[in-house]
Amino acid sequence: MLIHEKIAAQLPAWRERYKALAKNYGEVVIDQVTVGQVIGGMRDIKSLVTDISFVDPATGIKFRGMSIPEVLKALPKPRGATMPYVGGLYYLLLVGQIPTRAQALEVEAEWAKRATVPTYVFKTLKAMPKDTHPMTLLSQAVLALQNESLFAKQYAEGMKKDAYWEPALEDSLNLTAKLPVIAAFIYRMKYFGDTRTPKYSPRQDYGANFARMMGVENKREYADLARLYFLLHSDHESGNVSAHAMHLVGSALSSPMLAFSAALNGLAGPLHGLANQECLGWLLEVYNRFGQTVPSRDDLYKFAWDTLNSGKVIPGYGHAVLRVPDPRFVAQLEFAKQRFPQDDLVRLADLVYEVVPAVLKEQGKAKNPAPNVDAISGALQYHYGVREFDFYTVLFGVGRALGVTANYVWARALGQPIERPKSLTTDMVEEAAKKAA
Repeated sequence: MLIHEKIAAQLPAWRERYKALAKNYGEVVIDQVTVGQVIGGMRDIKSLVTDISFVDPATGIKFRGMSIPEVLKALPKPRGATMPYVGGLYYLLLVGQIPTRAQALEVEAEWAKRATVPTYVFKTLKAMPKDTHPMTLLSQAVLALQNESLFAKQYAEGMKKDAYWEPALEDSLNLTAKLPVIAAFIYRMKYFGDTRTPKYSPRQDYGANFARMMGVENKREYADLARLYFLLHSDHESGNVSAHAMHLVGSALSSPMLAFSAALNGLAGPLHGLANQECLGWLLEVYNRFGQTVPSRDDLYKFAWDTLNSGKVIPGYGHAVLRVPDPRFVAQLEFAKQRFPQDDLVRLADLVYEVVPAVLKEQGKAKNPAPNVDAISGALQYHYGVREFDFYTVLFGVGRALGVTANYVWARALGQPIERPKSLTTDMVEEAAKKAA
């Protein structure tokens, strides 16, 4: 397999690089930890290593050192499409190089071969209560796939540490191949009562397959949105909840299935993946407040202040790391304005982009008043008829699998150890703080 060969060729140099860091610089201090970081969620502590992606406060997410505009331009695209093959992105994340069209298609072909989901997974989903949240269903399905894990089986049989990454790669390809099928099944079953098994076609790419299996009306355009959506949500360093959960659980040598189920459980939290539906909810609240019309600039300005003065927040604005508009937001806004500029929610999202950052600056509380990825993502899904809010995080999860499984493969390839930070008692923190002060 091409990806296997490419990673294998890089590994000797990478392993020596890691060993040299630990041996020659293991005691070198590169950062300091504050009391605020200890009690404030380990915010900004530099204690994770990943080469898959990096969030630059000034330019946004970079995949293997490339910005989103650069990635969108460089990756090969299906004929007639404006967004790249998802397989090309996965190749980039795993190998660290921009693939040729043939290389991107090889990943797509691997997914097509591996997309069949065991019958027992669908039976498990059908057996769940009808009001089960779709993220619970997705996590349960991924957990059920543990039975298929090559990593778990080969580890139990006895496997050299240097070889961990190989079944990890196999599991990751199998998992990412099956996720669009599982997600589309959950969507059709939960909201339409359709329990037929979706069929993944080897004649279509990842995005086109997903659009068809979802059953949306405008499949061609939605396929392009799916490609863009999965790309934008694929990774965001290793410190966010879903990526860190995957890394933490994986560091115990749990399989990619077990680790990704944990990642999905974190993604389902209101402070992480559920934010996209809250942002769309706020846009619709504004839209309905003004009689299902786009308000004037002055009216929106007043409404924004009323929201803040009532003690509420404006969802989708502000970011823990970025100090500029999120390029993921910009890419989605451009997508929408090119295809359906007259859509009221898109026009409203664009107006909010003009008005709300100024309001937040006037308020003076937000370090970064610019929009993040969630500020518009729901509006695009809404336009194409996917209006079931609680399903949006499932879409996020399918995309996020690409980045976190790539990180998982490289963590096993480089022999990254089990994660085990040290805890202190409150008395210890207080004593240390008083001495330092």
